[in-house]
Amino acid sequence: MEKFAVMSRTNEQYDAALQACRSIFIKKTRDYGTSWRVLRPISIADQLYIKAKRIRTLQETEKSKVGEDKAGEFRAMVNYGIIGLIQLTISPDAAEELPVDEAARRYDEQMAGVREVMLAKNHDYGEAWRDMSQESFVDLILMKILRIRQIVANEGKTLISEGIDSNYIDIINYSLFALILIDEGLHTA
Repeated sequence: MEKFAVMSRTNEQYDAALQACRSIFIKKTRDYGTSWRVLRPISIADQLYIKAKRIRTLQETEKSKVGEDKAGEFRAMVNYGIIGLIQLTISPDAAEELPVDEAARRYDEQMAGVREVMLAKNHDYGEAWRDMSQESFVDLILMKILRIRQIVANEGKTLISEGIDSNYIDIINYSLFALILIDEGLHTA
């Protein structure tokens, strides 16, 4: 019964962290439209890289001159990861501007798939992420970004590896796990 209670708590925490990210995404979509539609996979990978490197710098120096914290950067990585997944489903020739409700619908569709992966992996790995450091999350995210860059350089072809989408999914889930642990006070923001 204890395992069920922990997983139930995880699901609630995951959904709360996700809703905070979704709220930011919707507000920015209202402010900026879907200007992110111009981003190609390499540009999304670079945005994720910038955010992850910034967190790593904050972890190593604990000094921020722009006033943003690690939690904000993890939320940004969730949203850029979802943007990446959305972009993979839309033809490059499609209209760049999406109505807010369509962008929100696409966000929710992608997150439903990401959440399913989290549930499956969390079941199989027994919530091992709860014992991981924030530093490890960032290192794993950086590794996933480098994989995306290599897949892009290989024109999307892989021999036996997962595709870009699987790497985005892992980045999103690692970021949400980090946000949960920050919220629990286990890793400082």
